[in-house]
Amino acid sequence: MHPQTDAASPEDGDAEPRARIVRAVSALDDLDALPLAEHVARFEDAHSALAAALSSIDRV
Repeated sequence: MHPQTDAASPEDGDAEPRARIVRAVSALDDLDALPLAEHVARFEDAHSALAAALSSIDRV
């Protein structure tokens, strides 16, 4: 439906929150290649991005 972009455009005000979500979730893709100690930071970043998106749900 909407193309995924990393920058918000005037026509699609929800692109920026969606891009942050995509980046945060994508950062979990390579967890198996990271030391276990680094997993927590990745999950915290993803959680923060998702929490921010939920708090601005009208824009997502």
